Amino acid sequence: MRRRLLLLLLPLALRVAAQQNDIPLQRDIYLDVERSAACRTARIHTGLKPVIQSRADLTGVMGFRPDSTRRYYWLTEVLFRRHLLQVRKKGVRLHADLMLDLQLGQDFRDQSRFADTTRFYRNTRGFWVAGDLGPRFSFQTAFFENQAIYPQYLWNRTRELGVVPGEARVKPFNGRAFDYAWAMGNVSWTPRRWLNVQLGQGRHQVGHGYRSMLLSDASPTYPFLKLSHLGWKDRLQYSTIYAQLNMLQRLPTGESSESLFLWKRATFTHLSLDLGRVTVGLFEATIFKRIDSSGVRPFNALTLNPVIGINTLVNGFDGDHKQVLGLDLRVKLTDKLYVYGQGVTDKPGRYGWQAGFRWFDLFGLDMHLQAEYNSAQPFLYMQRDALTAYTHTQQPLAHPYGANFDEAVVILDHRIRGKVLLQAKLNLATYRTDGPDSLAANHGSDLLLPDQLSALPDGPIVRQLTYLELNASYLINQMSNMRFTIGYSMRDLSPAPDQQNSGHLYAAFRMALFNRYADF
Repeated sequence: MRRRLLLLLLPLALRVAAQQNDIPLQRDIYLDVERSAACRTARIHTGLKPVIQSRADLTGVMGFRPDSTRRYYWLTEVLFRRHLLQVRKKGVRLHADLMLDLQLGQDFRDQSRFADTTRFYRNTRGFWVAGDLGPRFSFQTAFFENQAIYPQYLWNRTRELGVVPGEARVKPFNGRAFDYAWAMGNVSWTPRRWLNVQLGQGRHQVGHGYRSMLLSDASPTYPFLKLSHLGWKDRLQYSTIYAQLNMLQRLPTGESSESLFLWKRATFTHLSLDLGRVTVGLFEATIFKRIDSSGVRPFNALTLNPVIGINTLVNGFDGDHKQVLGLDLRVKLTDKLYVYGQGVTDKPGRYGWQAGFRWFDLFGLDMHLQAEYNSAQPFLYMQRDALTAYTHTQQPLAHPYGANFDEAVVILDHRIRGKVLLQAKLNLATYRTDGPDSLAANHGSDLLLPDQLSALPDGPIVRQLTYLELNASYLINQMSNMRFTIGYSMRDLSPAPDQQNSGHLYAAFRMALFNRYADF
């Protein structure tokens, strides 16, 4: 009886302990975070993710659920119930885990000249260390070393960018494979309940959708300083993120092939206002031009400005610095259903938007449905100087398609007894591309080009994308999101060369702390 009482009180105790670490930004983990926030009486700001643990309801969230299952051996305790290493002592909480993602797959649809290499794999090894030093200070760090052979369309994209989408720079490995490594982590300090300060390397997402038209976690990590204020009886959350972004072009100095990369400063500001059933968010992003023909520009004091809207008023939309303004909205219809949306612009006449809904606990089951539509006009996020566009490591900071597209996404998640997760996802998209580089066309879809129209006689090439993914996974250990997964993904792009299509059957053993996106 005493044991059961302690288990029931565990989620409350964890929140009282006021852990200041972020909840890992991974969709499976956030299912319960979003479900709790959907309640009409909840005041949980999920419009900017990751969410700080002390500002969320952790009841039922993966990694914080009570587990009454009895284990008789240290090995079974570690494998099924707890962290690999953990310390709980006098206000100090530390834990460490190995992080693995071991995946094997076969592509049954690739008929390209690479068809003899349709067996794919990912071999990720790493670690995750996190801790709380008292109630006000937390930290976490993770590192991942990877070797992989990807399906042909993803291999093509990685070779084109020199970066695995959403992850890191690559180097060739053992023929057709890629080798790459990356890290993330932060320190988080809450000197007062209403103020949180973070310094780290990571990524963020703005909005309530699967995609974001404002700031997405689909790009690689970046160094950042984040200041977040919570006020007005928790109805208001004001956050400013100062970041340094990479352009993956070498500085034109010296003769070394390993010269430093060009970089740019960015400021992201988000105001979230909870009005009961309605939550409204205002967003501003500024990408500062750091280098021109005369060299490195002097420091711009506006880089430090935390007041939303000021940078746009001073810089304007047609200046040297890139400005992006946006709005996100969530309306709770019931305790289980809400609608959401976003609007974005970077100058008059160029807009993007999102509209969707999320429905939890369908038919009284642990089943959740999400559907949304995303659209962006040509040249949105682009800039006269392409180095100052809304990108990081040559990838969009918002939607991974860039601009000049329309997309519908439907996702159904169904959990069985908290262990088995079944997921079905369908993406239907239309996007407009420029064709081969030799044509020197620009129809406003490639963010790495200047925002100047250079049209083909017949206009852009219009392509239809269908992406379907079905997977089933079994949760082994909630503390590290350790699970075994089998799945099938189908990608069909028309018109396109054969190697752009894929039918990928895979099996994986993984610990997942972040989202990987391949639906583009």
